[in-house]
Amino acid sequence: MDKRLEQKINEKIQESLDNIKEVRDIANSLKVSDVSFKYGLVIGRLYNSFYYQTRRILNRDPTKDEFLEFLKMLNNIKSEILKKLS
Repeated sequence: MDKRLEQKINEKIQESLDNIKEVRDIANSLKVSDVSFKYGLVIGRLYNSFYYQTRRILNRDPTKDEFLEFLKMLNNIKSEILKKLS
């Protein structure tokens, strides 16, 4: 993965972790307490950032290899996200 893209995704991951209250607020406003739903919101935000930043930084859609690297990044932080959502 391009280092600029990787750095931006890592920033977005940290931003998501720092702003986990927003996710809780969204879920609460919808009266949903399921951690899986909240986790899905976080992952959706990160996927959106990944796709947008790839287009912005590299001027193209992500490749399959970049997407697989992104998935590895998500797997590496899964337990941290879930812990913050609990």
